[in-house]
Amino acid sequence: MRLPDGFLEELRARTPLPAIIGRRVKLSRSGRNWKGCCPFHNEKSPSFYVYEDGYHCFGCGAHGDAVSFVMQSQGLQFREAVETLASEAGLEVPKASPEAAVVEQRRLGLQQMMEVVASLYQHRLAAPEGTRAREYLLGRGLRPETIEGFGLGWAGESRGALLSALSKHDITAAQLVEAGLMRESEDGRAPYDLFFNRVMFPIRDRQGRIVSFGGRIMGDGQPKYVNGPETALFSKRRNLYALDRARLAARNGQPVVVAEGYMDVIALHQAGFTGAVAPLGTALTEEQLGELWRISPMPVLCFDGDAAGQRAALRAAEIALPSLTPDRSLKLARLPVGEDPDSLVKKQGPAAFQAVLDAAQPISMLLYDLLAAGVGTTPEQRAGLRTRLEAAAARIEDKSLGGEIKREMMDRFFADRPQKARPTAPRAPMGHAGGRGKFAPMPPPVPITRTAPAPQTAADEKMRTMVAILLNHPHLIHQVEEAFAMLELPESLAMLRDAMLQWSSSADPLDSAALMNHLHRSGLNQTALQALSAVPVPLPHCAASSAMPAEAESGWWHFFGLMNPRRLDEEVIAAQRAFTETGASADLQRLVALRKAQNRLNAGRVDWDDGPDDDED
Repeated sequence: MRLPDGFLEELRARTPLPAIIGRRVKLSRSGRNWKGCCPFHNEKSPSFYVYEDGYHCFGCGAHGDAVSFVMQSQGLQFREAVETLASEAGLEVPKASPEAAVVEQRRLGLQQMMEVVASLYQHRLAAPEGTRAREYLLGRGLRPETIEGFGLGWAGESRGALLSALSKHDITAAQLVEAGLMRESEDGRAPYDLFFNRVMFPIRDRQGRIVSFGGRIMGDGQPKYVNGPETALFSKRRNLYALDRARLAARNGQPVVVAEGYMDVIALHQAGFTGAVAPLGTALTEEQLGELWRISPMPVLCFDGDAAGQRAALRAAEIALPSLTPDRSLKLARLPVGEDPDSLVKKQGPAAFQAVLDAAQPISMLLYDLLAAGVGTTPEQRAGLRTRLEAAAARIEDKSLGGEIKREMMDRFFADRPQKARPTAPRAPMGHAGGRGKFAPMPPPVPITRTAPAPQTAADEKMRTMVAILLNHPHLIHQVEEAFAMLELPESLAMLRDAMLQWSSSADPLDSAALMNHLHRSGLNQTALQALSAVPVPLPHCAASSAMPAEAESGWWHFFGLMNPRRLDEEVIAAQRAFTETGASADLQRLVALRKAQNRLNAGRVDWDDGPDDDED
């Protein structure tokens, strides 16, 4: 039995040719393709080239696809090679049966019928009845040769005309329903045309065969665009408009560009960007990304510059993340707000769109911009953004690439740190009795008594120390707030942290007495006193109220680094960058404190009070 074309296409789609051939041939990148020494004849200089869907040896002439390679390299028959590849791809080879033969014959019949329908639509467009549709297409800036090259047509203005016109070809209503060109009536009447009063766009598979149609209505009716339904020939999730053309363009060095609609794609092709494709009325799918990566290692997503376009770009990026590798990624080209590819090339010409492509960003930059859009500067918002950035990087299954993208996004995160005034030492409280009269009197400080906390783990003790440092030195909160906000603290300390961050966002000055009174009013006085307790483990000197501000800051980062060494390194890098850019004394102070903590950790110091630093006299 002849295997169905649909099964063979699915098999080829799930069988990356470079991976199959790479088991037997050492391949290296050659532009968008791969090359190596031919396995079928002895050669010292590579003349064997591997493309997304085939291979060719310019030495001996060997060529074919994945099935051909397995047959030639392993000496297998066609069916045996197919079964070998299908087993690896998780597919079941269709079994020979009269029923399967009938299904395949019907599918081939539908394929031939679609070509007849396309010819009918094109004839109608060229006829007097297609005048309005022709004027619309020409008015959109399409040249006659472009209209003809894409096979655009006209469905006619009345329902029922399609079956009537095709009856002389012995095409039945049942066949048209099966192909998605007619619909069954819900009230028992005869099937009716899906497309009428619409400009028609043939949709082709990657081999160039017509598998469905899309239609754009004339006038103001809705929906503006309609695509054919899922059929035995057509899968919206896998197909892309103009994919057959883009395959050839990519092989000739053209960038593969993903636009949003039919007219965008056609306008780009007419302007010379012949690698343009578009999804078919849905968001970009995982299967469509797979098709794109088969023809280009770095396709460019080019969605409209409005909010809907940005949401579409974010969805595409999220779908792509798990499958990214060093040889398979994405870029995002940002269109000017209010423009789409069609309007841009029409108004400003191909050079304007080329400038958009030249400015396309890699996916790490895309992710950061999309996830950071609209995020505020409060510690909670910044911590939430950091969590989302880390979660996005963690979805990349290639851990090496995921780590690099995470580091790049974190560099931007720290570089975007909001600048705040950072007092270098506590200032005297203002506004108490006898003051300037502008503020209400502050209540007297609550005396700090030491009470024993519950037994804690070593990690809990480090976190308690970090909270204690900030209780006694709250002027440091603005310097450490982002790192402080991301800590996974025990519940009691987390409640303290939230209250401290809320207070610090509006308090002036940031002094310990005012903070303790705020916690007292918030019902957290006892929790704060437990954090400051000397038992069961005495706090280090850097947590004491008598510690110098620089010692308290370095001590805080020391304990943070014990729990998060990589993030401490990231903070050092960000501080170095900030000081290089500003030269501000506050940034220098922060950098010195961070480096002191980092040096102690690199020297193996675990406790803060375990001797002088290597850089101290």
